[in-house]
Order: sequence, then structure tokens, then C-alpha cells
Amino acid sequence: MRIALFSTCIVDAMYPRVARATVEILERLGHEVVFPPGQTCCSQMHVNSGYLDDAHAIVKNHVKAFSSWDYDVAVAPSASCVVSLQHQQPMVCRRAGDEALAEAAEEVAGRTFELSKLLIDVLGVTDAAAQLGSYFPETVTFHSSCHGMRHMKLGSRQSDLVRTVEGVQFTELPGLEECCGFGGTFSFKNADTSGAMVDSKIRNIERTGARVCAGGDVSCLMNIGGALSREQIPVSTLHFAQILASTRENRLQVSGPVALAETGRGRA
Repeated sequence: MRIALFSTCIVDAMYPRVARATVEILERLGHEVVFPPGQTCCSQMHVNSGYLDDAHAIVKNHVKAFSSWDYDVAVAPSASCVVSLQHQQPMVCRRAGDEALAEAAEEVAGRTFELSKLLIDVLGVTDAAAQLGSYFPETVTFHSSCHGMRHMKLGSRQSDLVRTVEGVQFTELPGLEECCGFGGTFSFKNADTSGAMVDSKIRNIERTGARVCAGGDVSCLMNIGGALSREQIPVSTLHFAQILASTRENRLQVSGPVALAETGRGRA
């Protein structure tokens, strides 16, 4: 299968290791991964802040980038960005009176999957150790982001994959359904409320005794990782793709919060 990677702007700019891990997993399964040039943002940030006119041009760019490329399905290591494609982009176009673009956006969105949904529902991956060779001997808890839980109805797909990684000792996170307080621009427009929410989240993470908090959206992990770092709580945050990509031969070494985790081969 030929799979187009939608890296998302925050992964591309701040957490490229997540994109590389996504590619590595899919290539390990025997698929060809391509990267449509010209892709940028999904427009979620603009829509959520009310800048719908600006969002129209961004949607047009996304549709052009992916419509002009040959692939079977697309994948993104982010539920929130895929939700934006599916629920926001057509609305933005129709509000602008651009029905043709709305239909094109729906076609692109219909072929775009969040990573765990692609792995489980399309590619039939249910055992990361057996099918991917995943190995990560750490104590791990898991934060489920709001978009994945509430909009995409991912259920436990992401954490189920992490549970099947060889060496993982999985511990449930209390208050799993509680938001971490990020919410994009919400986190600085409502800083006090956001800060209280992430404080509650990191207290629950601390209670698990886990060394790693995994998740499926780096925006939430950035928020949680920053709070853990400020409180000097020795827990690292990782996207689940990085854990799935870890093997005995090239094991991911955990060191520091996710915000400090982009340098050094094999380090988290």
C-alpha cells in the first residue's frame, strides 16, 4: 500500500521524531510512505479561534497538496488534526461558498486516518511485539487526548497497541477522561484554568508510578511534559509511535521530558 504522511505542523516543527517513527512503523510492515510536498497546517488553530476566512486559504492548500499526489490512504500521528480535516474543513469551505473545495476536502479527509486507527482497523495490527518487533522495557501510563476520545471515538486503540509492546509494564491513569487543559489557544486565553487542569493531570500521572506518560497528540504531550518539567517530576512524555518503533536492536532510551527530547540518536 502507498501511504501519504500528513506530518502536521507541530510534529514537523517541534517533534520530527514522531514523524520518523510513524514512517518506520509503516515501512516495517512493508508499505511505501510518501510525503506530499507543500503540506502545512490543517487550519484547526484558525478555526478554533474564529479566523474562518484565513482558514479557507489553508484548507485550499491542504487539499491541493494531497489531491495532486498518488496514494491509497493518508495517515497522521494526531487525532486532533484528522478531526479538523473531517469536521472543520468542509464547513469552512461551505461557509465561504466554495462547494467544490468542500467536496474535495471531504474526499481527502475520507482517505486520512489517525495512526492507531490505520494500524488496527485497516492494516490489522493488534500485537506490536509480534507484528512490529516493538520492545520498550519501561513502566508506562497513557493519556487519551480529547479529540481522539470524543470526536474520533478511538476508544482504547492507542493504549491497546502500547500494552502489546514487549517489556512494557502498563499502569492505568486515574481520571483518564479528564482534559489536560491544552486545547490549543485555550491554554493561553484561559491560562489559569488551563494551568489548574494540567496540574490535576500531572498529579494523577505521578500517582501511577510510571516513568513514561504516552499519548497520541504531541500538543497535549507538550503541555503535560512542560508541567512535569516545571514541577521536576521525573516522568517523560512520548508519542505512542515512538514506543512502537522501539526495538531490541534500536531501543528508545528515555531521558528527560519531551520538550528536551529531540537530540541524540536513540534518545527520547
